[in-house]
Amino acid sequence: MKHWLASTALALCLALPAVAQDTDPNAKPGGEIVLTYKDDVATLDPAIGYDWQNWSMIKSLFDGLMDYYPGTTELRPGLAESYTISEDGLVFTFKLRPGVKFHNGREMTAEDVKYSLDRVTNPATQSPGAGFFASIAGFENAGEGGLSGVKVVDPSTVEITLSRPDATFLHVMALNFSYVVPKEAVEEWGEDFGKHPVGTGAYSLEDWTIGQRLTFRKNPDYWISGIPYLDAIHVEVGQEPVVALLRLQNGEVDIPGDGIPPAKFAEVMGDPEQAARVVEGGQLHTGYITMNVTQPPFDKVEVRRAVNMALNKDRIIQIINGRAVPANQPLPPSMPGYAKDYAGYSFDPEGAKTLLAEAGYADGFETELYVMNTDPNPRIAQAIQQDLAAIGITASLQNLAQANVIEAGGAGQAPMVWSGGMGWIADFPDPSNFYGPTLGCAGAADGGWNWAKYCNAEVDALAVKADSFTDPADPERLKLWSEIYVKIMEDAPWAPVFNEQRYTMKSPRMGGADALYVDPVSIPINYDYVYVTE
Repeated sequence: MKHWLASTALALCLALPAVAQDTDPNAKPGGEIVLTYKDDVATLDPAIGYDWQNWSMIKSLFDGLMDYYPGTTELRPGLAESYTISEDGLVFTFKLRPGVKFHNGREMTAEDVKYSLDRVTNPATQSPGAGFFASIAGFENAGEGGLSGVKVVDPSTVEITLSRPDATFLHVMALNFSYVVPKEAVEEWGEDFGKHPVGTGAYSLEDWTIGQRLTFRKNPDYWISGIPYLDAIHVEVGQEPVVALLRLQNGEVDIPGDGIPPAKFAEVMGDPEQAARVVEGGQLHTGYITMNVTQPPFDKVEVRRAVNMALNKDRIIQIINGRAVPANQPLPPSMPGYAKDYAGYSFDPEGAKTLLAEAGYADGFETELYVMNTDPNPRIAQAIQQDLAAIGITASLQNLAQANVIEAGGAGQAPMVWSGGMGWIADFPDPSNFYGPTLGCAGAADGGWNWAKYCNAEVDALAVKADSFTDPADPERLKLWSEIYVKIMEDAPWAPVFNEQRYTMKSPRMGGADALYVDPVSIPINYDYVYVTE
């Protein structure tokens, strides 16, 4: 066995104190806060949950073998106290922290780690994140028998064998989908486990009144000393963003989860007192339109290319106060592997009409565009609708709650989806993350996040090749990823629209670094490390 980072023993001896010392010396323990969201939360099951609201809630309820330093994309050990990697990069051996307990009081063991990985990769679970684990040996036969590549060595040691080197594997072990759950709780609640989550996280779910409120209570036995700071978090759902902003201004809300309503953005930024409470952060994000390539007329590449050429992206960006730049490929510009020399599809309505005629749709066609019903997404969808109408495509808008759009996309029912409010933000800073869940064959399964249902075996093979490097930053690997995304754009299952900055607000009493409120991995908020100052 070789040691990761030249000397795993040294690296992890240095990392372990950092876990205990992440506490903010200015933090005042205690207090409760109120957040708001327009939509209710669909689930808190880490194997299933994958949307804007529940991502950070799940991160506070559960833990994985790996984690990130707060407000950063830098990996650190989580439930794993240490780990080693074999010389060939195929065998990862994780030593678990002693004494970590689930919310039900039972101590976590290596059996729980194996059960959780077996569960998330079992097709019966229909996890949208199953594809992340494709490099684990036995993934292709995952099911009731579990993953052959995951072995319990002893109660505190788990060994994971890969079928190929995977440059992203430690990031995958920090994803929500890999989080550890207790078998007895999953079996007790069955499909309702997502409403009755039991994890090892900094908070436990105290109450959930569907359609109204969720309350998360501090875990007094959390394994990171001094964390979390807050006693409780109250999440009120069904709150229109404009109303949430007004309540923030009145001191009734601490964080409006849906951010600053676009219609109020100029007003907020023009008021020095309110602008001082605005937090801005970059994000590895792309907003896009998916086209279901298994359904006519989007089974024809000419039609999909025509949609790309029909979009006036500069006009669409004006709807969100210019808080974005036009996108021409799935990867955002700041992501490694971004194809800098790729021009993409230009705005060319006449050229788009020519392509439709070549595909046999000279008179256009009717379709449906699914969209999340939180502002500004319906207005963006209307602008897209107008652009499509200009080339002869009549798209009726299906304005639905976020969970319903995700369900329709995952089931393959939606011909087109505008991803806004759900648009892809990287789970981790690597180009593969924009492929596997949203464009890879594994993600095209029922319930997956590949709403275009795009599956190109040649591209899938190239993606496997790209991730079989041992060094994530290898220039040849990043070049290969650039080529992959250019190939995808030739097939045009997406029409990328823009790359957006993230803006949110906090009440005057909220403390903690700004990065915690626009955390790149605990999207949108790192609940474990924020606190109140009064």
